[in-house]
Amino acid sequence: MQEYGFELALSAHLEREREAIVSRQLGGGIEGRRVLDTVLVEPGSAFAERAAITGETIPPPAIEGPVGTGEARFWKRTVDCHPERAREVVDRAVEIGFFERERRSGREYVRQTARYPDDWFGPILAVENKPDLDRPGALETQLLTDVHLALVDRVVLATASHVTGAHLNRIPDAVGVWQFDPATGERAVVREPTALPTDPAGVEIIERTPARTDVHVATAAEKARRRRRLAERAYGKGWRTYDLPACARVAPDDDGLPYCPWKNRVVRPATDCGADCAGHDPADPPADETPRLREVRTPWVADPDGRSRTQVGLDRFAGE
Repeated sequence: MQEYGFELALSAHLEREREAIVSRQLGGGIEGRRVLDTVLVEPGSAFAERAAITGETIPPPAIEGPVGTGEARFWKRTVDCHPERAREVVDRAVEIGFFERERRSGREYVRQTARYPDDWFGPILAVENKPDLDRPGALETQLLTDVHLALVDRVVLATASHVTGAHLNRIPDAVGVWQFDPATGERAVVREPTALPTDPAGVEIIERTPARTDVHVATAAEKARRRRRLAERAYGKGWRTYDLPACARVAPDDDGLPYCPWKNRVVRPATDCGADCAGHDPADPPADETPRLREVRTPWVADPDGRSRTQVGLDRFAGE
């Protein structure tokens, strides 16, 4: 099976099996460009407070800036970045209901609509998907990076291959191993993952060659900030990030996966579908059940009550 279809099938399986936020393809590095295939974020003690704000990803600068729920601040002083970027961040935070704006003497001020709860998420699990272990690619370096950086609490390798002792010897001891059959949805635990030290500093592998390894020593503060950003992005993004193709043949399954009977497999709409496909039958895309499925099956809340929804720009100059 293609890695894309394997990844979607495993995401659907984990969503049914665990009470957690499931997401895909998230940045898992600090200075490097590590991308985590699948991420599970368990709810923390203040999860309900986070869910009550918005179903979208809150821009990190809006969370990390000095603006709070008390006295409103001049919008340019709410985020530490270029004014054009600050404008984008403020507008987006207002649009999704995290900021509210007011005007004083022709100047715009903003405040948070609710306190952002840092303890809304619990342990984070990262899954590296490698259906075929006979084609490992950069697998060893990727897993070593995850273990030594310890940005997430646990790391697992998921594969459809039969796992041998030789395979296990090439996988860091702290990494758990799952054998997953996407056709049946059966998952066997070959080895449990070991908890990683997320609180102290970590070592991130930037580049690794036979002669040299370049690293970045990530501070505890850098890791804490990146963990929050990772969890926040997972909450807003989810894992069904594809658009269903405009083809009459595509028949989404019960998990919302883009299954194509003509190809007899789950397809990647962005690359597998369209006029270049011999089986393409133009039609309106199937109904998108993604938000409903996600809200029914996970703790995520699509549109929480009690938060304002303001379209960007419509009220920017109100009251002048």
